[in-house]
Amino acid sequence: MKGIILAGGTGTRLRPLTGIVNKHLLPVGKYPMIHYGLVQMAEAGIKEVILVTGKQSAGLYAEYIGSGRSWGLQVSFSVQEEAGGIAQALGLAEACVHPGDKLMVLLGDNLFGDSLKEAVRAFEAGSKGAHVFLKEVDDPRRYGVAEIADGRIVRIVEKPEQPPSSYAVTGAYLYDYSVFGIIRTLRPSDRGELEITDVNNAYAAKGLLDYSLLPGWWTDAGTHRSLLEAGMRLMKEET
Repeated sequence: MKGIILAGGTGTRLRPLTGIVNKHLLPVGKYPMIHYGLVQMAEAGIKEVILVTGKQSAGLYAEYIGSGRSWGLQVSFSVQEEAGGIAQALGLAEACVHPGDKLMVLLGDNLFGDSLKEAVRAFEAGSKGAHVFLKEVDDPRRYGVAEIADGRIVRIVEKPEQPPSSYAVTGAYLYDYSVFGIIRTLRPSDRGELEITDVNNAYAAKGLLDYSLLPGWWTDAGTHRSLLEAGMRLMKEET
């Protein structure tokens, strides 16, 4: 099982902070945001991680992470030349992955209170297709939302006016190697990007998208308020 952390993007919601540095290097609690993704990977039993980021702060990532030894990881780096969407960034990691490998993918600005280890081990042991992690939220219209029927995800609807459920799709995903073939079939969305929701819906259409429900806290630390709230929560846990 290989790990992939996606830490690119322009961080427009966090400007002007991200005019200085990539958002995943901003402090959250005692550590840069990227630290927590590396901890999550190591805790799940992942040994090899590919970090995909933009050109702006690639050197700072290398300086902070080094080889990944501090986390018990072997970390390599891939550079996303321009923002092209989450799925496009994931596709850049293909050169570092072997056919037959399975993948744990994290968005670097998503922070979790739950361990993902059990689901990772089960997926590695024999599951095919994809697996996402859902969290019940108060305002699902802000997120990609899962429509569930007969214990399976039928589809994921992005920021729906009429949400089919209250379960948001978080930024943690498990895929088999076929994900790269799916990415090559995608067309850019209206935003001009390759969307991870389209990847997940391709698996859902085949009946190959499983899920877990997260009981603990989760945040997308991509806004000033969520960044502050995540930092306050983690400071309490780290003291």
